[in-house]
Amino acid sequence: MQTGLYRKKDIKKEWLLIDAKDAVVGRLASQIAKILMGKHKPGYVPYLDCGDNVVVVNADKVAFSGRKAAKKHGKVYYRHTGYVGGIKQCSASQILSGPFPERVLQMAVLRMLKKNARRSTLMKNLKLFKGEEHVHKAQNPRILDLSCNSKNFIKS
Repeated sequence: MQTGLYRKKDIKKEWLLIDAKDAVVGRLASQIAKILMGKHKPGYVPYLDCGDNVVVVNADKVAFSGRKAAKKHGKVYYRHTGYVGGIKQCSASQILSGPFPERVLQMAVLRMLKKNARRSTLMKNLKLFKGEEHVHKAQNPRILDLSCNSKNFIKS
């Protein structure tokens, strides 16, 4: 008995909906990365896009555990402009209060995927939205409940 070879035509992609309100960023990002890669399926093939499409609503209401959300000693994101001495830094609280708060979750998921050519293809399957509304209602996304572990969400 052998394991069958999966081809691109054998893969059936599904749409999943996740509510990120009060979810811990790292725990949520690791679950999303696993779903995007397709590791939750029995027919996972590392060289094919066998993951599902993920729609995340309330991406601006994610939470950090510990002191990572603090302004002074919290989590800091770095980027470089490409010029000499061009390193810029921004705290997590500044990004969450800025015009694009969903980028915190986007960067967390991006950094949990493998650093190869497929990473940008997998990130196209992730759709992030600030509020409750999303434009993918026609795909009938299945609601995915991640509240199985009490550490996944901050009690407010």
